[in-house]
Amino acid sequence: MAPRERKADRALRADRIYRILETEYPDAHCALHHRNPYELTVATILSAQCTDERVNMVTPSLFDAFPDPQSLAQARQHDVEELVRSTGFFRNKAKNLIGMADAVMDRHDGVIPNTMEALVSLPGVGRKTANVVLGNAFDIDHGIVVDTHVKRLSKRLGFTRQTDPVKVETDLVKIFPRERWTMLSHLLIFHGRKTCVARKPRCADCCVAHLCPSADLPG
Repeated sequence: MAPRERKADRALRADRIYRILETEYPDAHCALHHRNPYELTVATILSAQCTDERVNMVTPSLFDAFPDPQSLAQARQHDVEELVRSTGFFRNKAKNLIGMADAVMDRHDGVIPNTMEALVSLPGVGRKTANVVLGNAFDIDHGIVVDTHVKRLSKRLGFTRQTDPVKVETDLVKIFPRERWTMLSHLLIFHGRKTCVARKPRCADCCVAHLCPSADLPG
């Protein structure tokens, strides 16, 4: 059995991995199309159990119909359902979108809040969505977005042994400096989609395989 990695060694290895991925994916960014915090909040709510590509196909029509929290708060649920139907779980998502917009109008004067506490109090907004909005709409590194790619790669790279997203995030924030938290998610997501895929990771093509304890092993 290999000796347990020391925290200092893990931090150094993590730094090297981050720098390599940063070079490999200089265009890493939030894949959800948005122009402001409201649009990103809506898009992230819709992205649950749905691909970013599908969400990006839906949101232009949705934002044409409901360009701000005020118009969405006044929307009929049926109208929203029809626009977001293809994202899956459309009834619940439509209800949450209208509820979110109504809460923003009622509690925040129609402005998407920029704190974790306020965001997670909105219907349909959990910690993951709040981290997406804070990091990408407000440039606030409050936490690390842990989606399926980030969770998978974090475990393969030896950054965590956890499977619960909150616990994975807790481990990651201990390893990476705050100013890297938002970009870290983008880098891991890009790498997870291109190379470190779920079923058969392409270790032979991986730019960080030499730093990965799981290289050449099944996921």
